[in-house]
Amino acid sequence: MNRTVDIIKDADGNSVVAINDLRFKGRRSVDWKIVEDCLKEYIGQCMEIKETSDIIYIDTDFPDEFAHSKDTKELRGANMYAKANSASIIKEIVEIATNKTFAENYTQKHNTDAKYGWYRYDTRFAIPVYDDMGELMRYNVFKSRILVRHAKDGRLYLYDILRTKKETSKPLEQ
Repeated sequence: MNRTVDIIKDADGNSVVAINDLRFKGRRSVDWKIVEDCLKEYIGQCMEIKETSDIIYIDTDFPDEFAHSKDTKELRGANMYAKANSASIIKEIVEIATNKTFAENYTQKHNTDAKYGWYRYDTRFAIPVYDDMGELMRYNVFKSRILVRHAKDGRLYLYDILRTKKETSKPLEQ
């Protein structure tokens, strides 16, 4: 994947991943099959969350869950567009994740793949906004929750990116 991203700090000192080149531009809908195919390139990789030193692995279930989950199907407009473009920065948004929380596994269907429960982390990323002339005006900041399953083998696996939502705070200026 050819891409350019930067990890920057906002005015409060929090990390934000800034996407500098967008794969999904100006579309009314997203072809989630293309997004899923893009995510398959991550299978087998692992990354470390800087705040907690947790090692997060990418398994074969992640691309399908990311592209076809209930959360994804409910997204509209800018939030849908943002989640689709976040597919190119998975490594970076996992690395800057913060605010780790734990939840037990309560569903039968995840007894094996999430035997030891679920972890959620907060993350943020920024997408450029261009004017009619194609000039960069600003970045819109989005927040998401990273969902990680704690599997029977003791490893942590990225499962989905949830609740992608544009922040209502002041956008990052160029």
